[in-house]
Amino acid sequence: MDSLPKKWVCRPGFFKASPHSPSCSKCPPHSYTLDEASTSCLCEEHYFRKESDPPTMACTRPPSAPRSAISNVNETSVFLEWIPPADTGGRKDVSYYIACKKCNSHSGLCEACGGHVRYLPQQTGLKNTSVMMVDLLAHTNYTFEIEAVNGVSDQNPGARQFVSVNVTTNQAAPSPVSSVKKGKITKNSISLSWQEPDRPNGIILEYEIKYFEKDQEMSYTIIKSKETTITADSLKPGSAYVFQIRARTAAGYGGFSRRFEFETSPVSVAASSDQSQIPIIVVSVTVGVILLAVVIGFLLSGSCCDGGCGWASSLRAVAYPSLTWRCGYSKAKQDPEEEKMHFHNGHIKLPGVRTYIDPHTYEDPNQAVHEFAKEIEVSCITIERVIGAGEFGEVCSGRLKLQGKHELPVAIKTLKVGYTEKQRRDFLGEASIMGQFDHPNIIHLEGVVTKNKSVMIVTEYMENGSLDTFLKKNDGQFTVIQLVGMLRGIASGMKYLSDMGYVHRDLAARNILINSNLVCKVSDFGLSRVLEDDPEAAYTTRGGKIPIRWTAPEAIAFRKFTSASDVWSYGIVMWEVMSYGERPYWEMTNQDVIKAVEEGYRLPSPMDCPAALYQLMLDCWQKDRNSRPKFDEIVSMLDKLIRNPSSLKTLVNASSRVSNLLVEHSPVGSSTYRSVGEWLEAIKMGRYTEIFMENGYSSMDAVAQVTIEDLRRLGVTLVGHQKKIMNSLQEVKVQLVNGMVPL
Repeated sequence: MDSLPKKWVCRPGFFKASPHSPSCSKCPPHSYTLDEASTSCLCEEHYFRKESDPPTMACTRPPSAPRSAISNVNETSVFLEWIPPADTGGRKDVSYYIACKKCNSHSGLCEACGGHVRYLPQQTGLKNTSVMMVDLLAHTNYTFEIEAVNGVSDQNPGARQFVSVNVTTNQAAPSPVSSVKKGKITKNSISLSWQEPDRPNGIILEYEIKYFEKDQEMSYTIIKSKETTITADSLKPGSAYVFQIRARTAAGYGGFSRRFEFETSPVSVAASSDQSQIPIIVVSVTVGVILLAVVIGFLLSGSCCDGGCGWASSLRAVAYPSLTWRCGYSKAKQDPEEEKMHFHNGHIKLPGVRTYIDPHTYEDPNQAVHEFAKEIEVSCITIERVIGAGEFGEVCSGRLKLQGKHELPVAIKTLKVGYTEKQRRDFLGEASIMGQFDHPNIIHLEGVVTKNKSVMIVTEYMENGSLDTFLKKNDGQFTVIQLVGMLRGIASGMKYLSDMGYVHRDLAARNILINSNLVCKVSDFGLSRVLEDDPEAAYTTRGGKIPIRWTAPEAIAFRKFTSASDVWSYGIVMWEVMSYGERPYWEMTNQDVIKAVEEGYRLPSPMDCPAALYQLMLDCWQKDRNSRPKFDEIVSMLDKLIRNPSSLKTLVNASSRVSNLLVEHSPVGSSTYRSVGEWLEAIKMGRYTEIFMENGYSSMDAVAQVTIEDLRRLGVTLVGHQKKIMNSLQEVKVQLVNGMVPL
């Protein structure tokens, strides 16, 4: 190289990776060289190059932390979702690692979770921005650290960059029984005993013992016991039997234990026990023949007028469920259109009028499922990944391929293993409800899987998930017209339900799903009930949980639900949408919310909310349910606003936000703040206390004058933080007016 002329030597800042290269190359970004005739460039401080990276590639750095992590807890499962890091470090090979820590609430010390926790799909090398942890402990505090890593993260000596989420798991079903011991064994019986599960997760209410003759798994017997011992009798001599045991708490059944095999004592002649069954069989056959003759006799008589043979008509219905019997003439003479005028499982069906039929009125819930939901072969479904956890089991995304149709993306709700018959009925009950609806703003049911051990509900797939989570992740990203479009879709779906005589009872942003085109669809019909034809009628619940923050006062006080109470809930959904998923009533307790609303308190207008939309919210929150708008009126009003965007330009100003609270004094039980620091800590914004104090906002009176521009000047740049502070200030102003906060 020394013999080369000076003009052929690369000067500082340039390099030649190979002597055969025709010319020198400038050092790639974030690298340098101070020497002449360099064959490579060094990386700047805090930047690195992977061993396999070519010398022409820019030096890169580890990514920043993921953002906006959100958790969803379902018993002992936790679903995490987050936004990718703002800075990927200049690389495309970003993946995620989940660190799980179990924390002691008393000492505050944390330890690694251990190997019993399962991560779906995996703990390390995650490419997608969500993960589910299952098999966690019940009633336990956990901290999850989500770290983004790339090809040079292992070269970084600095601190890890991660976002953490703290959660507390709920009560879970008990863990499996691990040890079973055999007791006394005879030719016809086997006695067993076992230990309580290692993790009962509550008080054991009972045990369920399933057993069957070896290799005869399809024919099994169930025994229930409140003790940890049982005796299975009436067994065959000299035969092997397989036993499995599971425990039940208030949270439901745990999983079955592994299989335990025991054998009865042999005897020389076992025929006697079989012979003893012959008299029973003979009697059963005789009774069956007599009963069949009675049924046929009543069917042939055809005389069932004036209610004179109620039990006979019931027998007909059992024997021939496909026939509809009425007085005076046979089904063969009936006009097919006329049939639609008559009772359908206890509900009048009129031609051309769609009416919701409550599946709870069916004596056999399976009949309702098969009537309103299409059965799908499990082989037509491909499950791809877990996307959430429902009340009854996991929720997955996948594909549905029916014969002669295009493959569809679908969401699949699964019923967890070890379900009870009641859980199966409740689970499929939602499908019986959904299957009756056909509207672009109601989640569409594709079908159910019931003829398989794995029970499933298959619906259309909504790419953006639940509306509240979607809004939180995209805070401030939409125009007012886009938000109003979302609200219009929800109102249209609710108008359809209302027209069918159906009350949702749990309308909230968390129960609205949104697709990639920002179309909102009403879902989750677990709390819903039917309304009778009387417009004043209401369904009265018998206990059960009520979503207080979304529920109308009359529904909370008297357990009465109407379409008008759904309208109240819709007003809360409007507030959630316009505040990008803010929690209604913030940190107030449910009891505080009930008292405050009863005394006239109403949520203040979200920041930058059009006055017309906030007025509609207030109309939905009228105490007199008859004064609230109907859903068809709400749809018409939103249509007018969309057609005239200029009507959305008038915003609710700060002074009217306070006056519109509709209160004469601050709500009873709401928090009062003695200092600026206490107020900021209460709304989880304590990180800004020092900044406020340093800039002269040392009293609540001074804080009440803060504007958005002031917050930006103070360095509060996150839109979500700005909204949280400004919304909380409305409550502070009301308390100042009423002398409840020290100046």
